[in-house]
Amino acid sequence: MADIAQPLPAAAVASNQWGDLSVRLRRGAEYVAIPLFALAITGFLFSLLLLALGKSPIEFFQLVERGGFGTAFSLQNTLQRSSPLILTALCVALPARIGLVVIGGEGALVLGGFASAVIAIPLVLGKVSPLLTLCIMASVAMIVGGIWIGIVGYLRYARGVNETISSLLMTYIGIAIMNFFVEGSLRDLTNPNKPSTMPIGDAYMVGQIPGTDVHWGLIAGIFLSVVLYILLSRTTFGFAVRVSGGNPRAALAQGLPVGKLIVICCAIAGACAGLAGFFEVASIQGRANASLAAGYGYTGILVAFLARHNPIAIVPVAILFGGIVASGGLIERRMDLPDATVLVLQGLTFVVLLMSETLYGRFKIFQVRGAADRT
Repeated sequence: MADIAQPLPAAAVASNQWGDLSVRLRRGAEYVAIPLFALAITGFLFSLLLLALGKSPIEFFQLVERGGFGTAFSLQNTLQRSSPLILTALCVALPARIGLVVIGGEGALVLGGFASAVIAIPLVLGKVSPLLTLCIMASVAMIVGGIWIGIVGYLRYARGVNETISSLLMTYIGIAIMNFFVEGSLRDLTNPNKPSTMPIGDAYMVGQIPGTDVHWGLIAGIFLSVVLYILLSRTTFGFAVRVSGGNPRAALAQGLPVGKLIVICCAIAGACAGLAGFFEVASIQGRANASLAAGYGYTGILVAFLARHNPIAIVPVAILFGGIVASGGLIERRMDLPDATVLVLQGLTFVVLLMSETLYGRFKIFQVRGAADRT
């Protein structure tokens, strides 16, 4: 009888390693192929809609490519719009890992941007250094966004309130709070045309990435995507989150603090969206106004679902949709289509993507039959 302590031959070890890699590739390919298939179906259905309107689908998609990625200017415009999409998509992706469907990133973005603009007013008037002011603005935006979505997590665990409904309703509350103050006590009376807070001034704006017209929010979004990916996949906290999301009762039976994990995940998610609001104020608007509610939080939902809530995959998907959004003006001018055309495309994509969820596990090519396949 062979000694069970004898190490396996090198060929057997290599075979097992190759088998494990093959298994991971087959499983991962499913999460790439099905979303791509959903995008193809979306393109086909949207083409039928364009044909019904007497428009050319080929021209439409050519304008999307040209307006989003065709020139250096359009590419930088795309990357600029991708920044808030990355951060608001993270606001959806992180709670999804623990089994929650949070769609309130728009509210956290608006309130985070509003809070950063408000805290900047006394700092700017007091001539505090721009660097310190920006750090305080970013911190306040993240804290406010974290508290706002953290409340959603608390209501879900402590009171059983559906997080999808509560986060959506709190989005409208957050926008109403901003409008109440922007159109009231905090309104800048020197700007009668559009209600807004006092401008923070050019000296307190976040600069551009050297050599580009893209602000530093893109780098912040990519950095947070990598950090959260590591947090979720390489730490004990991430393991506890995945266990709690897969089976909350089993997690409670094992002594995991499911309630605390839910609140923490929601708070981190809200902080990401709040940071997006800070960059919209400190890099784009220069003040808080109604333009903060630009719909980035809602598009971020689609980005997160298409990326399968993978923080790393969110980055390229956000750039793709940033390009679609950036090309909207060119499509409107060249094809005489309403500006809501891009929103129709996004909505159709979301519907098809949700329907494609039923396809997972149905294709034999992606299935792993057992350990025999790896020997």
